[in-house]
Amino acid sequence: MLTSLYTKYKPYYSDNLRLAMPIVVSQLGHTLVHLADSVIVGHFAGTIQLAAVSLVNSLFMLILVLGMGISYGLTPLIAQENGRKNYDECGKLLSNSLIINFFTSILLYAFVHLGTLVVIDHIGQSPEVVAYAKPYLGYLGFSIIPLMIFQTFKQFAEGLGFTKQAMFVSIWGNLLNVILGIIFVKGMFGIEAMGVKGVGLSTLIDRSLMAIVMSFYVLRSKHFKLYTRSFRLSFIDKVRSLKIVKIGAPVALQYSFEISAFSGAAILIGTIGAIEQAAHQVAINLAAVTYMMASGIASAATIKTGNNFGKRNFDDLRKSAIASYHVIILFMSITAILFIAASNFLPYIYTEDMAVIKIAAQLLIIAGFFQLFDGTQVLGLGVLRGIGDVNIPTLITFIAYWVIGIPLGYLLGIVLGLGVNGIWYGLTFGLLSASALLFIRFQKKTKILAL
Repeated sequence: MLTSLYTKYKPYYSDNLRLAMPIVVSQLGHTLVHLADSVIVGHFAGTIQLAAVSLVNSLFMLILVLGMGISYGLTPLIAQENGRKNYDECGKLLSNSLIINFFTSILLYAFVHLGTLVVIDHIGQSPEVVAYAKPYLGYLGFSIIPLMIFQTFKQFAEGLGFTKQAMFVSIWGNLLNVILGIIFVKGMFGIEAMGVKGVGLSTLIDRSLMAIVMSFYVLRSKHFKLYTRSFRLSFIDKVRSLKIVKIGAPVALQYSFEISAFSGAAILIGTIGAIEQAAHQVAINLAAVTYMMASGIASAATIKTGNNFGKRNFDDLRKSAIASYHVIILFMSITAILFIAASNFLPYIYTEDMAVIKIAAQLLIIAGFFQLFDGTQVLGLGVLRGIGDVNIPTLITFIAYWVIGIPLGYLLGIVLGLGVNGIWYGLTFGLLSASALLFIRFQKKTKILAL
């Protein structure tokens, strides 16, 4: 049975993986920025500042995914128009997307500066942790502006199937972020030691350079001349902007419901203690690495689905999506085994505090189990996005995380006294719910198209 299944889907496995692998690396770059921040601070600045990184990343990830979600509205539209060979339309969509994303980034920065920096004093966190968190959050907030410019050109290129370029930019950007982070945090080459502020500044510099390089590449490369000849910043119209926002806004909400649930969990854990919060940061950082890799596979599925949808090739659309499900299940099963087997060793990447390591090891065992559900739910969202189905999936994510996941986590962790483990049990059940409901939605929508 497995042999016949492999034979049936083999062309789709190779085609999807060829497209997905550079996106996986590129997507992973966003998480590796925060992973690097945590590792550098954990080793060179101590547990309290690591807890500050945990708090800030939990809050900022909500801002980040709102922006990224809006930018994702461009990719399926580009894939569909490219499938229809409407090349000029691709350039016009890029023009509208860049303006939308730039003004979105300004609003998000204002929200961080005026909102989150005030709210952070009133959510029951340790005053010492908050004192370190504020300047770090300020730098990250400003970095959303160049990041959204980078995302615009990245999503455009990926929608056309050019996935390697953003990967290379992300790799070099992350290397720069690590080098500058260590220099700024420790205080090297005559620079005063900045502590946690240093990783914030290195992230801002990294994202600014990534935006410059990616935009220059798309606008100057011969690969895109056919598509960018209609690119004009003055060419902004209501119809195209609404098309982008109608996909991007629900996608932003989908991501924000999930990430805000994890942010809410971090805040709940912060009321238990700084050690628990630091342990949560260690475990969630490692889980985020595999999640972003799965998200890269899901983004490739969005592109393939959108392209097949534009060509009205519905049989290939469904087979390609199912092949992506197979890949995700295999990949996340392997990472689950790794998390469980190495749960006592992986936390040492971040810290040598034995109290933090002990709790983080327990959380990694739980994370091992929710890996599978996390991967399949993000893939379900990606496939459905490719056919323009975003509204019902948005409702599903809200129910899964905020009606099921967080209330259950609060009940188990706080009310019943299971602590940080109980909160993670709630998150796991929320992911399971999202995964199952999105797969049912995928089956319904793609079977209708394939008839």
